[in-house]
Amino acid sequence: MDKKTDIQRLLRQAKDDGWLLFLAQIIFLLFLVFGFRSLVFQPFTIPSGSMVPTLLVGDYISVTKYDYGYSRYSFPFPVPFLKGRIFESEPKRGDVIVFRFTQDSSIDYIKRVVGVAGDRLQLKHGVVYLNDKPLQRVSQGEHQYLNREGRSWSGEEFIEENHVGEKDSEEIRRYHILQETEEGAANNTEVYTVPSGCLFVMGDNRDDSADSRFQGGREVGSCSTPLGSNYLVGSGRDLGFVPLENVEGKARRVLLSFDFSHSKWAFWYWPSEIRLNRFFHPIQQRGV
Repeated sequence: MDKKTDIQRLLRQAKDDGWLLFLAQIIFLLFLVFGFRSLVFQPFTIPSGSMVPTLLVGDYISVTKYDYGYSRYSFPFPVPFLKGRIFESEPKRGDVIVFRFTQDSSIDYIKRVVGVAGDRLQLKHGVVYLNDKPLQRVSQGEHQYLNREGRSWSGEEFIEENHVGEKDSEEIRRYHILQETEEGAANNTEVYTVPSGCLFVMGDNRDDSADSRFQGGREVGSCSTPLGSNYLVGSGRDLGFVPLENVEGKARRVLLSFDFSHSKWAFWYWPSEIRLNRFFHPIQQRGV
């Protein structure tokens, strides 16, 4: 009788230990997944056309987290006690970055860095002037695309050049932009001076991008709109200058891409909506 009881107890103990081991393995796996996502790599989906022609709606891209160091927004959930950045390295002009929206930290944005701290920027007839010098650009002709609502848009495509560093002899970053018009307040602005610890970002689709040109509702924080400025106001909850601590990582490569011009449930269209030519397409380009 005692032997039978001992055997049952041992079997029960083995079963309990098995569940504990299984639970420990699950916890360890989750730790690895969240750690990898927080410190190394994060997938990101392009929801809008603000970065056309560089990125299209339906692109699934990879974002590396280690390029600029880590802040409280580097993790799946904000870490309020973490101030500034650890292992900080600042983004350079021309980088495509993912960051938290300045008015709602639960929302991710993706834009291109056009100006860094201390830079003066102004748009005249759609041309960006950086520290009083126009960014050189070369026309590539007309470009057409479909927006999120399926409407056809067109504009003139340019290759724009921006110096990564302060000297003309340093690396030049070339990238494609889209311009619909040279008119309007967003293409003819006041001079913006980028505060310390902040970035000036723009979408490559210059006439369909809510970016640092718009400064409404930014009265708080180190990257707030200066009092008395005549900067543009859009919705009253505008992006404005982007604090460095909001930056999550650098956009590296398009992994997958789907058109989705039809309903996602219309599976018979799926084969024709795969953009194979965009698979594993690099985003950060030094030349064109």
